[in-house]
Amino acid sequence: MQDYVSYPYPIQDIENRIAQYEQHSLKYFTNEQQAYRFLINCIDLTTLEGSDNKLKIEQLCEKAKSMIDMKRGLEGTAAVCVYPPFIAQCKELLAYTPIKVASVAGAFPAGQSPLYIKVSEVRYALEEGADEIDMVISRGKFLEGNYQEVFDEIATIKHVCGEKTLKVILETGELGDYNNIYIASQLAIEAGANFIKTSTGKISVNATPQSFLVMLDAIAEHYKETGQMVAIKPAGGIADAETAILFLKILENVLGERWLNNQYFRIGASRLADKLTSF
Repeated sequence: MQDYVSYPYPIQDIENRIAQYEQHSLKYFTNEQQAYRFLINCIDLTTLEGSDNKLKIEQLCEKAKSMIDMKRGLEGTAAVCVYPPFIAQCKELLAYTPIKVASVAGAFPAGQSPLYIKVSEVRYALEEGADEIDMVISRGKFLEGNYQEVFDEIATIKHVCGEKTLKVILETGELGDYNNIYIASQLAIEAGANFIKTSTGKISVNATPQSFLVMLDAIAEHYKETGQMVAIKPAGGIADAETAILFLKILENVLGERWLNNQYFRIGASRLADKLTSF
């Protein structure tokens, strides 16, 4: 495990950069409708509630499929994301579509379980057919400075996932400051994360442009040093098209065109989907 560096840019520049990017026009989209179609194709349509049941999951999958409308240029959402007991149902309902099935696993959303229990849940999710796993880091251990144990948990779960996509949720709203977000991003990337993800959507502070920018800077630095592309997923609290477009502008300016596909960019914004499809 490497020695992690603090955020390498002046903290006060974060707000200035965001304000600057907000004033820019979209670089790689001819109009907002094209950008909306792209964003829809990057959504992980999600339900993660204690009240989830078979009917609710069926409705979620039908909603995801309804966003496949080639006449309007809609290719559907990237994935649905559910709790592990609903994976098999989703796989059946989404068969013969390009929509992937993601599952939270590993003691979501708190991360407060022993590693062997987290691994067991991840294995169960994969056996049920999950294409992607969304795990959370142990924020308590991270805030204690126990980076090695956090790293080992991520690396172990990535080993279990093998070639399947692993999204590592930092829960940035609990990390305290931008230096911690940057260090957690580096740690997750080094441990094998395919995606780093802002939030669970289960606390009061979810994805913010500021935390998103810091995470993108970590990805950019890793790419500069290694040539390896790591994906990004802001999630939680992105409820309107204007906010989604701001995140897209930040992504364009920091990482550029190579990240503009749902292999390297996702957005966890289920409430956003209806607003984007109404254009």
